[in-house]
Amino acid sequence: MKKPTEAEVHDAVRTMLAWAGDDPSREGLIETPKRVAEAYKEFFAGYETDPEEILEKTFEEVEGYDEMVLVKDIRVESHCEHHMLPIIGKAHVAYIPTNRVVGISKLARIVDVYGKRLQTQETMTAQIANAIQKVLKPKGVAVVIDAYHQCMSTRGVHKTESSTVTSSMKGVFNDNVRTRNEFLNLIRLPKI
Repeated sequence: MKKPTEAEVHDAVRTMLAWAGDDPSREGLIETPKRVAEAYKEFFAGYETDPEEILEKTFEEVEGYDEMVLVKDIRVESHCEHHMLPIIGKAHVAYIPTNRVVGISKLARIVDVYGKRLQTQETMTAQIANAIQKVLKPKGVAVVIDAYHQCMSTRGVHKTESSTVTSSMKGVFNDNVRTRNEFLNLIRLPKI
């Protein structure tokens, strides 16, 4: 598929503005096509990044650490692939290393990479867990995302208080109830 030019994107935005019933040439909307194109570059920057590359740099000097590594409350900003409306929430990502660990900021970056694409929350949750499992080869991976979907709150059913929770458990998080429960209890702890 050939990527549209910037001019084609601007024309498409002008068409949408006219379709909505406004005049794309009025003062307040003249720069809107350019602003929308810039915003979309930021919203969908995840298509330009290889998530596996992010996870490749690891550290071996961990003094034998083999317990859970958990990063909680990672802000998720994505867009629903069905309506192109925001999905906003939090991700909790954990893994149990084998011999190496990855920098904890990399776990947050993986969430961003998959979030900055058109998504369903279910797919995004699985993609995050699968990438960590594939590259780090840990004993297990757990990902839980709790998010609000503006496709449900600003249109359609207008359920503003409803959030969606998805999870993906790999390895010991799937096979060992005690490990899974430890993760679930930790993500429910109040902030310190």
